[in-house]
Amino acid sequence: MKLLDMIRMGLGSLIAHRLRSSLSALGIAVGIAAVILLTSIGEGINRFVIAEFSQFGTNIITVHPGKTQTRGASIGIFASDRPLTIDDSVALRRVASVLYSVPAVQGTAEVNAEGRSRRVTVYGVGPDFPDAFSINVASGSFLPHDDPEQARTFVALGSKVRDEIFGSSNPLGDRVEIGGSRYRVIGVMESKGQILGVDLDDTVYIPAGRALELFNRDGLMEINVVYRPGANPDTVVDGIHKTMMTRHGREDFTITPQQEMMDVLSSVLEVLTFAVGALGSISLLVGGVGILTIMTISVTERTSEIGLLRALGAKRGQILSLFLGEAILLSSIGGVLGLSLGVGLAQLLTITVPALPVNTPWLFAVLAETVAVAIGLAAGVVPATRAAGLDPVEALRAE
Repeated sequence: MKLLDMIRMGLGSLIAHRLRSSLSALGIAVGIAAVILLTSIGEGINRFVIAEFSQFGTNIITVHPGKTQTRGASIGIFASDRPLTIDDSVALRRVASVLYSVPAVQGTAEVNAEGRSRRVTVYGVGPDFPDAFSINVASGSFLPHDDPEQARTFVALGSKVRDEIFGSSNPLGDRVEIGGSRYRVIGVMESKGQILGVDLDDTVYIPAGRALELFNRDGLMEINVVYRPGANPDTVVDGIHKTMMTRHGREDFTITPQQEMMDVLSSVLEVLTFAVGALGSISLLVGGVGILTIMTISVTERTSEIGLLRALGAKRGQILSLFLGEAILLSSIGGVLGLSLGVGLAQLLTITVPALPVNTPWLFAVLAETVAVAIGLAAGVVPATRAAGLDPVEALRAE
């Protein structure tokens, strides 16, 4: 029996039982579509989160107060951690390859001006903040390089704060009250939008030293160190560690490179994407069971046909290939339909829900189609083996 004859016989059998074949292919199609859609959503969220974190650059190292690693038993009051200070931030500027060292304090406070008040996020930062995080000033200027401990009461407004309090008027030079203290507006920031749900436009920026007084804090929440692109991050981390050890006398701080955080975050998101894809693949197993059932019924119905083929000289391997080919063809058709359906639904989601990040990973698409073919092959093995093992004489006697 020639290959072309086997293909014709396989197609003829599937066409002769259109409804049964269609339902079997549909089971695979639903499984593939579920895998494609779920992994598209997972991959879209993965890329969205990574893009949100990396828009400020990946050459950032954050220093937090306190050591995050578990230590031994308490040794009393002498074990208390020293807070991070503005002087620490100044010292870190002198580390090799460091471009900026930005102290950071954050909280919320009432902003009052022009007879209006609004509760906003207040960032206490250093003058290098816009350069370090690529945030531009729309009008005026940012905080000047004053004495860090005696900085003047200047403020730069986020674009939403300016719009809500001052409207279309120019706020430069006006006074606003923040947490009971009066500040002079010297700048308005460009709109930055939201990042992971945080509205960077509904903020005001004041000197870090003033923020420490406003929120009655002993130390900074963190210090963000930006190093020169191309520099060895491990070398920069070592320099920061040595400087902090010299100033604090012991390791009561935590150094976290942003690239390290992004690598961990990316790994977690990839696992989640794989997990949702695995959930969708359960439908593929159901489709495989459907193909197994259909092929078993087909062998039973075509027993006499198998006997005739064997009597005419068809070998067992050819009978085996015939039924395996039908199973693989069924799953392949279902796989192609599922790919089209899954990609179409993903594109539809992109159009109807623009806020939902969707990105179809073609590696998963190819893998899903490969799995579909493999499931068809696995589901067809038992019925095909049974068909090939039938005795020709006994098969011819079957009705």
